[in-house]
Amino acid sequence: MDTEGLADRLAGLVAMSSGDRGLDTLMRLTCARALGLPPLPVEADPVDGPAERDSVVAAFTEQFAVDVSEIGDTQRTQLWSALGDNAFRTVVAIFIADFIPRVWAGCEALGLGRPGAREVVGWDHDSDPIDALLNGFVPAVARLRGLDPVTTEVVRLRGATQHNCRLCKSLRESTALDAGGSEEMYRQIERYESAEGLTEAQKAALGYVDALIWSPSRISAEVAGGVRKHFSDEQAFELTLDVMRNAANKIAVSLGADAPRVTEGTEQYLVDADGQTVYAS
Repeated sequence: MDTEGLADRLAGLVAMSSGDRGLDTLMRLTCARALGLPPLPVEADPVDGPAERDSVVAAFTEQFAVDVSEIGDTQRTQLWSALGDNAFRTVVAIFIADFIPRVWAGCEALGLGRPGAREVVGWDHDSDPIDALLNGFVPAVARLRGLDPVTTEVVRLRGATQHNCRLCKSLRESTALDAGGSEEMYRQIERYESAEGLTEAQKAALGYVDALIWSPSRISAEVAGGVRKHFSDEQAFELTLDVMRNAANKIAVSLGADAPRVTEGTEQYLVDADGQTVYAS
């Protein structure tokens, strides 16, 4: 695993902007308060921007962090009205503000430090965070192969249900199916603690997924110990990044853009050697 390269990608995301430094500060501080975690570094001090715009963005950001599935059409419409063409880039910046602190909290609980944290941030006003996240970070994590494909898939499906991503819930990764995954197994994810068809390692991974999603400021010693017991440091880092990669579905969910590609049942796909999603049909 290129641990240093992945840490550099995290650092790069931290340094990027929505295009409005005041909004960046607002979003990062709002996520921190909602999660009970230290905020990402900010370039600008808090300032009073347009009151209506800032109120809309703050409310959207808080709901994004707390439970993205509860964002409704009214909040979406308000966000688009307030931000116009910059709405999508802003939501990507919200995701960065929301999830990198979770990654750092998880890594610290596992004794892995804070990969990508820098004492001095080299602020980047030129790079596009949309491209860096979705075309850079996400496929880079998808290329990792330290975890077995079934564990990777049950982790993905847990995140899909917790964020209520309709597209993600409808997908099945074919490599995992070939390696022993099944609908019977996947049905047991909902109550994984007592599941007979999941391994102890998979249960530990799912407990960690839930902690990162629902209580990142309170990751218990039991949850962290379960991960350390069953996974190497490299695997634990991959697991943490997998949760972030999967959680990028929050962007689509928040914007109501998570419709499945099939009207019923499930659809198979695979992740190719470049980390890209290839659908079966």
